[in-house]
Amino acid sequence: MTLREYTGPADPSDPTQPSTFKIARETLITAQRLLLDTGNLTAFHQSIGSLTLLDDYRRWRDRVFINELLKAVSKGQASDSQGGYYYPGDLAVGALTYTNAEQAKFDVKDDLLRVVKSMRKRNVPTYQDGFYRCVCDPTFLMHLRQNSDFREVARYPGNGQINPLMSGMQPNAAIYMGQGFGQATFVAGEPIMPTGFVFEGVRFFESTNMPSQSQTATIGGSSASYESAIGMFFGPQSVGVGIGGNNAQVLLNNNDDFSRFIMMIWSLYAGFELLNADFATIAYSFNA
Repeated sequence: MTLREYTGPADPSDPTQPSTFKIARETLITAQRLLLDTGNLTAFHQSIGSLTLLDDYRRWRDRVFINELLKAVSKGQASDSQGGYYYPGDLAVGALTYTNAEQAKFDVKDDLLRVVKSMRKRNVPTYQDGFYRCVCDPTFLMHLRQNSDFREVARYPGNGQINPLMSGMQPNAAIYMGQGFGQATFVAGEPIMPTGFVFEGVRFFESTNMPSQSQTATIGGSSASYESAIGMFFGPQSVGVGIGGNNAQVLLNNNDDFSRFIMMIWSLYAGFELLNADFATIAYSFNA
């Protein structure tokens, strides 16, 4: 694993290059005395745009994990013995033929159960809550929500996860806690981690950070390149992370025009690598 220096936010005109986050001094007047007198400028603090930097960092890091998981596609078609890609109907690239658009969507009762079964067969470990993870594109999640069984689960606010120390209520916690057990609570607008939707042994998370991909297929007799929304199913230890020194930090740029501005970046020395491609199945759903 190679450790590299990463910085952000990205330059709006060139996403491959780092930029700085510049805040006019006037916007900091209410917090100026607190920040400057305590010497606490490098802390994540709302009054110096910390949520903007934090959001940029989290989106970047999410995309790094997504790109590493996508490497599992190189293994070929996923099966009971290896990870890889999965298209609706368990069809291989080059033979993607569907009668209609509905058949080309990732199906809950067929495709989802088949993906989970294969991960079990491959002895992919689950996370501590007993579930796999799926990070999926909004289009992929839309197709899942078109299934009545999935909608029944995903529509309820829930109680979150049960305290793991209360072993007396495991593994049948849903019986005691009701149908909303383990589901996401309403956290719109809150800068915290979502809890996802639990269904058929998988905890689903929606991501707007997925790359756009397309694949040639024949749908309803028409052969073309169709948008294929991504849903990544994986277990723990799929992606390795190496941190060099401190974790992500906020750094100040001294080129601040005699303190008229506060200019900041986040910085991280780290390395990322796909550890086990057999622990991941990259599923697709056609948006035809």
